[in-house]
Amino acid sequence: MTVDTAGSGEARRVAGLVAAQEKAIALFAEVEARGLVAPGVGEREASDRVRDLANELFGTTRHWHKRIIRSGPNTLLPYRETPPDRVIGEDDIAFADFGPIFEEYEADFGRTYVFGGDPVKHRLRDDLPRIFDAGRAAFAADPHITGARLYAEVERLAAEAGWSVGIWHAGHLVGEFPHETNDGAKAESYITPENHHPLRRTDRAGRVCHWILELHLVDERRGFGGFYEQLLDLA
Repeated sequence: MTVDTAGSGEARRVAGLVAAQEKAIALFAEVEARGLVAPGVGEREASDRVRDLANELFGTTRHWHKRIIRSGPNTLLPYRETPPDRVIGEDDIAFADFGPIFEEYEADFGRTYVFGGDPVKHRLRDDLPRIFDAGRAAFAADPHITGARLYAEVERLAAEAGWSVGIWHAGHLVGEFPHETNDGAKAESYITPENHHPLRRTDRAGRVCHWILELHLVDERRGFGGFYEQLLDLA
């Protein structure tokens, strides 16, 4: 039976995904206010601090993917890598990539932090939301945009700013936990050069596809990267 994508079921899904992101935004605003990701703190300790704060604020005990805090050269590594724990330095860059589950809906949220005065690291941190907004504008401007075309635009925007894309995709489907049941690890589940399907479509269960835009931008020569992600097609 096909889901009524224009009805109350889809409205509940949208409200759930937006509410999950709003909680993630509030969580990471508090992470910054409390200085939980900071010089002198190990990556695993910082990750545990964020995990515990999510539980304290929202009763969140589940995360749909591994919790990531990376710093320094570890910020070059893609998601699937598991580098040794590293202590965040005084003149460092670090990022957080978390997927907390609020109610039954996934959030996927990433932010970058810069410590010290390195102007190139500060520029990367500031470029990430700007490039995110430009990528989102490209999505909004083209009702038929495919995953391949949006990835190419993200790649172009990154290169224009002097960065490289550090991972093989620029985002993915998001929804009820677990989102993997939508389409698994197939190309059409990702914003990737191999995805020639329109992003505005329904999945095999008849539900509207909703997307995360995920930016991992790197400077290979200087040896660091940054990260930024949140909902693409909703709030």
